[in-house]
Amino acid sequence: MQMTDLTLYHNPRCSKSRGALELLQARGLTPDIVLYLETPPDAERLRDLLGKLGITARQLLRTGEDDYKQLNLADPS
Repeated sequence: MQMTDLTLYHNPRCSKSRGALELLQARGLTPDIVLYLETPPDAERLRDLLGKLGITARQLLRTGEDDYKQLNLADPS
């Protein structure tokens, strides 16, 4: 089944991303794949995605990453 309104922002080097793609394909779904590291979403698309997810940009951050800690991104100021 082709489902063109299903988009996966994918990183083939990420095991969780590969797992998500495998789950979708196992269910017969073929998402549009965006290799977000090669083609990052622009600000408008990010706002749209955050609205659809019902979260803030801060909630999208990966808090366990070294960069998050080194850049002190937990500081709300």
